[in-house]
Amino acid sequence: MDLTPRGDVDTTAPSTSKRRLAPMLILVVVLIAGGVIVTQFLNSAVDYFCNVDEVGVRDGCETDQRIRLQGTVDPGTVDQSVTGITAFTMSYGGVTIPVRYDGDPGGIFQECIPVVVHGEIRNGVLDGDRVEVKHSDEYVAENDDNLAAADAQAESECAPVET
Repeated sequence: MDLTPRGDVDTTAPSTSKRRLAPMLILVVVLIAGGVIVTQFLNSAVDYFCNVDEVGVRDGCETDQRIRLQGTVDPGTVDQSVTGITAFTMSYGGVTIPVRYDGDPGGIFQECIPVVVHGEIRNGVLDGDRVEVKHSDEYVAENDDNLAAADAQAESECAPVET
């Protein structure tokens, strides 16, 4: 039996750095994609809470993002004449904004009560996709000052007119 090495066979083993490069690249791509997804999710999950008079004034209350806007439904402004659309104006701190809500707010929604509308401000109109009227105890505890001010404003603006 002849045990002399052949001259035409490559006896060098493939480099270990080449074998590790592909999994490392895949791991980096997966981590970057995961970071982008988590960042987008967290940004879309944050709705800043603002009063009507803080739009464009306070950080987080810009018109180019989702927002939760608190105000009092102005008397005589609720219009549900367009099928499926509820339009009204709401005010807080002497500032008024028109609201367009796709749907019927239902519940105890009515004029002269404080509401929180979730949505985006487009062309000066709040396009809402959620209206909150009745607040939980947790909301009251966290935002007691804001709610008290909204209730006081609603009482002063919507007091019955005596003739």
